Amino acid sequence: MNKPASKFRTGIAQKLHNRYVKTQSNLHELNYFFWECTSNCNLACLHCGSDCKIIPDVKDMPAEDFLNVAKQVATRYNPKEVMIVVTGGEPLMRKDLPETGKQLKSMGFPWGMVSNGYNLSPELFRKLRESGLRSATISLDGMEANHDWMRGKTGSFERAVKAIELLANEPGMIYDVVTCVNRRNFSELEQIKELLISLGVKNWRLFMIDPIGRAAENPELFLSHEQFRQMLDFIVENRKGGKIKASYGCDGYLNEYETKIREGFLFCRAGIHVASVLSNGDIGACPNINRGFVQGNIYKDDFLDVWNNKFEIYRNRKSFKTGICKNCKEWKNCRGDGMHLHEPGNENPVLCYNGLLEGRV
Repeated sequence: MNKPASKFRTGIAQKLHNRYVKTQSNLHELNYFFWECTSNCNLACLHCGSDCKIIPDVKDMPAEDFLNVAKQVATRYNPKEVMIVVTGGEPLMRKDLPETGKQLKSMGFPWGMVSNGYNLSPELFRKLRESGLRSATISLDGMEANHDWMRGKTGSFERAVKAIELLANEPGMIYDVVTCVNRRNFSELEQIKELLISLGVKNWRLFMIDPIGRAAENPELFLSHEQFRQMLDFIVENRKGGKIKASYGCDGYLNEYETKIREGFLFCRAGIHVASVLSNGDIGACPNINRGFVQGNIYKDDFLDVWNNKFEIYRNRKSFKTGICKNCKEWKNCRGDGMHLHEPGNENPVLCYNGLLEGRV
């Protein structure tokens, strides 16, 4: 296929995708539901974006409070079609997670977790599987020295590797490994890939770290324009087949790299297909999104009412067409990038991925 024909077909596909996004925004059918089950964590990650004001040993939300919301969701949606993802903080800090998972399973919900893997012993993993754990994401942010640096705890690399081995050796387990690429681990990508292959990992997601949460003031965490392009080229090369399939996260619009580094075009599903109950009961979308975009709280609002009648700022992104986005020729495709890159009162996103791609930021 020649390049003009390929570009034309990509343009048609992008237009169809944009129509799909508009339709889905209007329908806003919930199918991915985060529970930020705790603000406690056993590590001190330099790039934490969930809440940079975490207080050690803060009291967790009673599991029954979230289960009541899940029961309410089940009155409107088929539980089998709503994936519940338990996150934090570190979800494995909760002692009642196996029992809570068992109750979600009894309601018909598939559930998974996002974890640093530090506490995932074989015994706990078996309990979680028996309680219905279907999927898991574990982070590996470099080889030993750089992973431990990023995670703020010696030995966290060894624990993460053991957790990945458990997942890889479990029949029927859906899992992947996530690497947050930064200036320290950038040169280790090939080594990380070979390690993951040796562990049996098939799916590997790479992210660039965004300047939010704890990461905002740490320049070592952010790739240069040249490194960013090299990382994307690395992903493209490692999607051509082989022992492991790399992909990029859903962070931002990447122009000519769209469809080459992930499945399909960019679609920030926050508030469209994705909701969350945060550790204090707040109703939001992805837990990494600025708390200024919270839409309600389960202790004073009806969850389904909030989901059905709020979230307009997520579903109609025109309010973000300001600042650098106002006259951008890519607005129709980008729509201001991921919601986690916005802050209330700031007319610009904290990072423009298309601008980084072009070397403008």
